[in-house]
Amino acid sequence: MTASSTRRTTARTSTVAVAALAVAGTMILTGCGDQTDKSGDSGSNSSASAPLAAKLPADIRKAGVIKVGSDISYAPVEYMQSGKAVGIDPDVADALGKQLGVRFDFQNGKFDQLIVGLQAKRFNVIMSAMNDTKDRQNGIDSANGKKVGNGVDFVDYFTAGTSILVQKGNPKGVKSLDDLCGKVVALQKGTTSEGVARTQSKKCEKDGKGAIKLQTFDTDPEALLRLKQGASVADLNDFPVAAYNAKTSGGGKDFEVVGDQVEAGPYGIAVSKDNTQLRDALQAAMNAIIKNGDYAKIMQKWNVTDGAVTEAKINGGS
Repeated sequence: MTASSTRRTTARTSTVAVAALAVAGTMILTGCGDQTDKSGDSGSNSSASAPLAAKLPADIRKAGVIKVGSDISYAPVEYMQSGKAVGIDPDVADALGKQLGVRFDFQNGKFDQLIVGLQAKRFNVIMSAMNDTKDRQNGIDSANGKKVGNGVDFVDYFTAGTSILVQKGNPKGVKSLDDLCGKVVALQKGTTSEGVARTQSKKCEKDGKGAIKLQTFDTDPEALLRLKQGASVADLNDFPVAAYNAKTSGGGKDFEVVGDQVEAGPYGIAVSKDNTQLRDALQAAMNAIIKNGDYAKIMQKWNVTDGAVTEAKINGGS
């Protein structure tokens, strides 16, 4: 997939205390797999002590698990460590699971295929730093404006914006999106960042500065590798992720974040539109962990408090 602290899809610097983002392990230049292997449980919870278990659909309550589609290569939001999904999203999921009496099972997949997987019922929800946008709510392909599906509902739980990541020392002198005109930019396809880049490219052409030469990849680490090699001048991704990469890749010697965040907006847990009971149960659980302080502890742990929300809204994105 915001606030002055962290953001993914068309549409992701501030006081996030970049240094503290090193809490997560490093998986900067590794890719994610398909939608089968490499899953990670976010914990195991008993419905007996879960105050909101009754709000879940009966089949999920009986199974005791919510299957989560996620591109687990987006540290510190979600990434693999010792065969387990860890990060902001898995921690939030674990807190939700304690309220709902189920465990969240993270299943790895390519980001631009997650909504397809959700609609095919390969999993129950998506938690993958996915920005809540009207296009996604309505099943619109942002690249061409065409209807491609039924859309999804979102339970919003975080706020982030797009940031520009460049080589350390900023050799190309990039300060804003306008400086990307006519240049090669690498990023993950299907993200809000891709939408930001395509919109900026049209502006560049209108201003007579030349379109952005966009290179898109299945995973953000692939885009980062192109930037590290000097094959692109920038990578666009969510601020928490950009800040984490700047801090950890090459011991902090590979990249840096430049300029201000662009198009801050909410991350949402995506749910099929025909599963309103699950959506509403997740909203209730999110509001419960916000109220009891568990949510704030997670934001503090990952030093992303600037992106914290005070209420879990449904479809709050624009």
